[in-house]
Amino acid sequence: MMPELRVLYFEDLEVGLSETLNKEISSSDVVGFAEITGDRNPIHLSEHFAARTPFGTRIAHGLYTAGLISAVLGTRLPGPGAIYISQTLNFRAPVRIGDTVQVTVEVAELVPERRRARLKCTCSVAGEIVLDGEALVKVPTKAEADPLAIRMGGRPASA
Repeated sequence: MMPELRVLYFEDLEVGLSETLNKEISSSDVVGFAEITGDRNPIHLSEHFAARTPFGTRIAHGLYTAGLISAVLGTRLPGPGAIYISQTLNFRAPVRIGDTVQVTVEVAELVPERRRARLKCTCSVAGEIVLDGEALVKVPTKAEADPLAIRMGGRPASA
């Protein structure tokens, strides 16, 4: 299921505003990511291979987990029209098949003269942080808004 689109403009943002997405990681998610990226490391695909690693079982690709941050940025906070500038990532612990990842993005700083937002990004499983970092995004103002985002199913924050 795709997250509902929510359109936020730079004027709508404030430090502390956050959005959370929960995603259960399935075997088909991991296999699909391997096929799309070409990363067929057997730790992600072979239970037999993974059983002999320190993790003891298959794990999701780290960048698949990080990609869930992009889902929040592109659909909820700030949403359609935001442009990714940079992202830092710290991989803290593995994500296993069947885990539910909670992705939280929070506005940490606003840079009005450049219409940029620095966002704290955290992914956790059962309360344990598995990935964290920061994203820098350029956010459109209401004056720059693309009406196409709304026509595509997005809802302005004030709606």
